[in-house]
Amino acid sequence: MNILVLGDVVSDHGCDFLMKRLPPLKKLKSVDLCIANGENSAVGNGILPGSAQSLFDCGVDVITTGNHVFRRREIYSLLDECDRLVRPANYAPSNPGKGVCTVDMGRCRVCVINLAGNYGLDVADNAFRCVERILKDVREKIIIVDFHAEATSEKRAMGFFLDGRVSAVFGTHTHVQTADEQVLPNGTGYITDVGMCGVIDSVLGVKKEIIVKKMLDNMPARFDAADGECMINGCIFEIDEKTGKCLSVERLIVK
Repeated sequence: MNILVLGDVVSDHGCDFLMKRLPPLKKLKSVDLCIANGENSAVGNGILPGSAQSLFDCGVDVITTGNHVFRRREIYSLLDECDRLVRPANYAPSNPGKGVCTVDMGRCRVCVINLAGNYGLDVADNAFRCVERILKDVREKIIIVDFHAEATSEKRAMGFFLDGRVSAVFGTHTHVQTADEQVLPNGTGYITDVGMCGVIDSVLGVKKEIIVKKMLDNMPARFDAADGECMINGCIFEIDEKTGKCLSVERLIVK
């Protein structure tokens, strides 16, 4: 089974580019399941019902999120209603939505777990202890984890913590694709950060001039989305359906 994961989709430009390029990419790479982080998919940050639907319409099967998921109140009801839209599992149980979903592929089932990092993000529970509890109840052989975290060291640690217990761990949040894709010693596919789907000539999808000015004077600024040519950052995990082990990892940049 080929599972395509996509980095944080940024604003309408990222959504529009995926609409054009994702369907042929899935066909070319024989993708069985596509997971994308959509927490920045709405214009002006966060995720809205419209941007979530745009991702589903272009071929995304599961949307994961992160620290911006609750920024727009309009998404709250959809988080509760939509089985394939998840938020970090280590947020408070009283928060809208859930952190785990299961996709029935017919011939097998895939469990998707969303977690947020402990370092620099506001979480209710330790990500490592949270996923430990979740795995006690998971019966699926194929388990994919989106670890939405700031620190590369924390992401690496999570990869080794889950090595041999899940099929793949991919990092999101920093919007910069890392070049350390690998199959870990016990059969878990891993990449520290899968990157971003959005405008290339930008700082994490935001107009570069705005970010440079903020770095210079440290004053509040509105983070307007950049315009221009886009890219897709992704990764394909080839998974053995019988064992749940990762056979190979292919890092993708589509411009």
